[in-house]
Amino acid sequence: MLNLDEYRKMANDEIAAIPYPTTPKGLYEPISYTMDLGGKRLRPALVLMACEAMGGDTSKALKAAVGLELFHNFTLLHDDVMDKADVRRGKPTVHRRWNENTAILSGDAMLTMATQYVAQVEPVVLPAVMELFNRTAMEIYEGQQYDMDFEVRNNVTVEEYIEMIRLKTSVLLGCACKMGAIIAGASEANAQALYDTGVYLGLAFQLQDDVLDVWGDEVTFGKAIGGDIMNNKKTFLLIGAMQKAQDDDANELRRWLNDEYALRSEKVAAVTALYERLGMREAADEAIKRYNDMAFEALNKAELSEDARESFVKFIEGLVGRKS
Repeated sequence: MLNLDEYRKMANDEIAAIPYPTTPKGLYEPISYTMDLGGKRLRPALVLMACEAMGGDTSKALKAAVGLELFHNFTLLHDDVMDKADVRRGKPTVHRRWNENTAILSGDAMLTMATQYVAQVEPVVLPAVMELFNRTAMEIYEGQQYDMDFEVRNNVTVEEYIEMIRLKTSVLLGCACKMGAIIAGASEANAQALYDTGVYLGLAFQLQDDVLDVWGDEVTFGKAIGGDIMNNKKTFLLIGAMQKAQDDDANELRRWLNDEYALRSEKVAAVTALYERLGMREAADEAIKRYNDMAFEALNKAELSEDARESFVKFIEGLVGRKS
């Protein structure tokens, strides 16, 4: 088994070699720009890691791994438009550097490119891989719709939020693990165990993202801190605070949520202080640990060599302690 950085390098080298057409420049330049921004490359690394863990040849999974990363970045590109986000990985988002129409159309092209890359697996596994990929894509769209629905609801529960992030974020990590296993010819039981590992890992990952958006460092996090607070985004932290807040805290929270003209620095500082008074940082950390433990439980159900299991353990532990 290789280490995480080596899997990432394999993916990055293949991404750097993508042969973008030269024209029309306005379509392909934003795609190249998006992919050149880098990122953690977690999803392609998981495809390759799972493939090798199940005894497969990573070269047969490389195109699919890149396709999954193209798909992930397509979703981010469109999410940034919907969220009105200005910064992604420390750089202007596509709709800010160009415009919203460009971001939408280039995102559409990225989706098609992603499908083309994923489809370059061996014919014997193509039906299973494409069924998994398409089902995952639809689940992610469902998750995004729930996320938008939550924007106009004040009675969202923590359970509903967890289901939303399972669909919007976690299933893609599960897909990466299972896709690599399928390409390697793994049994359904082993493939499902790795899928479950990825899903639980994804839940912990997204909750950690909620925490970093409030208490992270802008330089290492790669985007402005407090974006979720400014957008009144229904995160684990806000939903929990809305349920826990009483009297003065509840009134203050409602005031900040209803203030459309609040200064960013003031609103972020005030809401962060409310989260801290209500114990939301601790509640989030407990939930992260719970899903992290569930990821390990799922991993233990897979028939892995000690070397392969250790690679996954290091991967999971690295995500939980991340700062970006």
